[in-house]
Amino acid sequence: MWHLHKRKAPPPVKDMTSGKPYKLISAFAVPIFLSQLFQQLYSLADTFIVGKFLGTSALAAVSSSGNLIFMMISFFSGISLGAGVVISRYFGAADNERVRLTIHTNIAFGIACGILLTAVGVIFTPYFLIWMNTDPDVLPQAIEYFRFYFMGGLPLVLYGISRDIMAALGDSRRPLYYLIFSSVTNILLDLLFVGLFRWGVWSAAVATILAEAFSVLLCFRHLCNRDFVYRLRWREVRFHWNILREVLRMGLPSGIQNSVISIANVIVQAQINIFGQFAMAASGIYSRLGDFAFLPIISFNMAITTFISQNLGAGEYRRAKEGARFGILAATVLAELIGVLFFIFAPQLIAIFDDTPQVMEYGVTNARIVTLFYFLLAFSHSVAAVCRGAGRAFVPMLIMLLVWCVLRIIYIWLVMHFLGDIKYIYWAYPLTWAISSLIYLAYYHWSDWVHGFERKKPKERAELNIEGF
Repeated sequence: MWHLHKRKAPPPVKDMTSGKPYKLISAFAVPIFLSQLFQQLYSLADTFIVGKFLGTSALAAVSSSGNLIFMMISFFSGISLGAGVVISRYFGAADNERVRLTIHTNIAFGIACGILLTAVGVIFTPYFLIWMNTDPDVLPQAIEYFRFYFMGGLPLVLYGISRDIMAALGDSRRPLYYLIFSSVTNILLDLLFVGLFRWGVWSAAVATILAEAFSVLLCFRHLCNRDFVYRLRWREVRFHWNILREVLRMGLPSGIQNSVISIANVIVQAQINIFGQFAMAASGIYSRLGDFAFLPIISFNMAITTFISQNLGAGEYRRAKEGARFGILAATVLAELIGVLFFIFAPQLIAIFDDTPQVMEYGVTNARIVTLFYFLLAFSHSVAAVCRGAGRAFVPMLIMLLVWCVLRIIYIWLVMHFLGDIKYIYWAYPLTWAISSLIYLAYYHWSDWVHGFERKKPKERAELNIEGF
């Protein structure tokens, strides 16, 4: 049985079931936004340093990494999101024992997943890159970069899980502090390994993994603190199978959703790679810059999911709806503002990383086609966050599978077969965002999403009695 340490007040966990929803969501989202901003800045620094010191070929090797890396880690991060929903819900319902068990189960699951990610990434990297039609001139450096990157699979997974645990309890500030430290560390190591020592593209991956490892150590230092209200005790880290089933029930749809989206994006990237290393480099640069539009989406989505999970766990249905409306609006407006700025300044932004005329042409074309539609991307992800927070994770999984995976792949096959022009590949994103947004709009307005957890209660009570809690 856990107990609170009496001598000091525990580090803060935030109850989001009272107070003005827009203030709570904004206060939660801002630290996440800043942490993601720092993460994007050090990703850009990674790209910039490699491009300036190692050339276009190395830049293409690193820049094309985003979709493959996301494909490899997205399933595990989706499961972690599911665990966050479970933690938030029990926290809102003041079920402290289950919060504790979920935290320890999630850490055990993260350790297993991190080891698996390392093994799969190191062994299968060459096959993935060849399947993606990676330019032969770029392939050796790409293999080198990815293999070193996936050697750090354990800290990659555990950082995401630790961050999601703290976020589920309403603490979005500590992950910001840890990520700032990690970002600065990564940039300094990049400058040392790549800029000064000129060790090669593999050293950029090593710098990133070392920085992630430092973040994980800081997260665990906090979670293991005896004053932390749900203190992590390593001797209690194990699979609690009834909790794991619930985590998987909430997280598996998100993991599958992330995976199918990333597989579709990898297929899109494979078609872009056919056009050579200049198109690859441009696509990577655009992706890194486009990630800035995703900052408010991630920030408010995490806030929405936590807010809704806690409030539905506490039976506060009206507050859940009010918070959902505000979060969706905020994410959509901010993402579109970033998209408009990107559209206007695309040539200048692309040139920062590589001013080769061919790279500039591909990159600006990509940006000018896609960026004005970021509001659709934000809306789809925001309603998906509402569904996850309400225990309806299967809904966004199904929509993303059919629209962002199946339909996107069919579209890509058709345009490459009949047209063969790269600009039609870029159009795959806004078209599928528009279709998914229409479906989400209908679901949000006409479904009874606020009562998603209630249908599970009888079964959960049975499990509680059977398994001896």
